[in-house]
Amino acid sequence: MSEPFAGTFPETAPSVNGAVDLVTRAARQGATDAEEAAKRVWASTELFVSRFVYTTCYTVSYGVVFSSTLLTRSIPKNNAAVRGFIAGSAAAIQKVDGLKGLTLPDPAVA
Repeated sequence: MSEPFAGTFPETAPSVNGAVDLVTRAARQGATDAEEAAKRVWASTELFVSRFVYTTCYTVSYGVVFSSTLLTRSIPKNNAAVRGFIAGSAAAIQKVDGLKGLTLPDPAVA
């Protein structure tokens, strides 16, 4: 009744060389895609780290400067505490200069 299918179609059958070529091209394209993806990830990571370092340094410096300025501005100008701070800082500067071997004129004399 029906004849068995006996023929093959060589023009549509994939060859072994064609399959190997296809796999080779796919592997090369995959490697290229992976390299491009790695470059994109590295660029985004670099941007993230840069922004993180910037934000951290900005926050710390703002906190230090703001708090020290607030503390400095809250102390009255002409009182014993301020005069003590000034005299103490002058004495510390003289001591450091003495340790370094520098001789500067005494600010109390001038």
